[in-house]
Amino acid sequence: MAPARYDISRAELAVLLEGEPRYRVDQVWDGLYRQLIGPEQMTALPKTLRDRLSASEALAPALRQLDCVSADRGATRKWLWELHDGARIETVLMEYDRRSTVCVSSQAGCAMGCGFCATGQAGFVRNLTSGEIVEQVVNAGAVRAGAVLAGAVRAGAVRAGASGGTPARPANVVFMGMGEPLANYPRVWAAVERMHSDLGISARHITVSTVGIVPGINRLAEESLPVNLAVSLHAANDVLRDELVPINKRYPLAELIGACRAYLRAKGRRLSFEWALISGVNDRPEDAAELAALAGSLGAHVNLIPLNPTPGWPAVGSSPARVRTFRDRLVSLGVNATVRRNRGTDIDAACGQLAAGTGRLTA
Repeated sequence: MAPARYDISRAELAVLLEGEPRYRVDQVWDGLYRQLIGPEQMTALPKTLRDRLSASEALAPALRQLDCVSADRGATRKWLWELHDGARIETVLMEYDRRSTVCVSSQAGCAMGCGFCATGQAGFVRNLTSGEIVEQVVNAGAVRAGAVLAGAVRAGAVRAGASGGTPARPANVVFMGMGEPLANYPRVWAAVERMHSDLGISARHITVSTVGIVPGINRLAEESLPVNLAVSLHAANDVLRDELVPINKRYPLAELIGACRAYLRAKGRRLSFEWALISGVNDRPEDAAELAALAGSLGAHVNLIPLNPTPGWPAVGSSPARVRTFRDRLVSLGVNATVRRNRGTDIDAACGQLAAGTGRLTA
């Protein structure tokens, strides 16, 4: 694969800067990871060096923006990126009152084949590099920084044209975009480490989601960073889960729950189950009872997500009334359950809708 700006290591950067004063490595690294800027914007460097680094393939950006759309009065933003080989991915940034979350893709497409997911319907293209993953977070942070600075200028807190300070990085990173993160484990974990050590995002604010790749969960349990684990469950018996989440045929529920239990023992972090509510399919009283039994045995939190519409899946999401009834039944059975607010549905940015530009992106 072609090199990406955020794939380069500090040691490789030092080689690239051979012949320059040693502090130039720190300056460039600081520019990339603290200021979230490219070489062409690093005004602390001599112009000749800026020009040389800007022309370097090793520091070329990995993502080329094809489009960006927003929803929820600007609080939700979705980017469509093209990679060096023409593959396309999407990233979503969600702003809340006191926090922000960036949802990153780990693969172009997905091979898991979950029929109700637009990414799964599109099929698998390739794994992303760690740099391609990290750059999604950097770009979202740079946009947030610009918005924060513009707001401060409007408020008179700083003068126009001012810069510096620590950018407003997203508080949380969730691997819930395109792809199955644990099917691209080495690169995903390298990205997690880079986000933690260089971008300064706490591991407790990074969530890795999986449809149930048991070996990957077992590897996560052995890592040093205590990231959060989210399992896209959607069914609590093997018959239904085999239909909704085909990987269940390889790693059935007994194995998956065992791996989750081992992760909890190793990390002590709260486990969450993601449950896309499909009308008449997994929103019945018996579904709630089965889910409560699994979640209760693990002390897991349940995120209920009304199924978002995708072109290739005929079923529809549960009605608001059925969603409330399902949640209330779980709560009555002792489960901590919340209904996730849908963000970006009208721009195909909600859970299960990312398909790299096949949705409602505008030119």
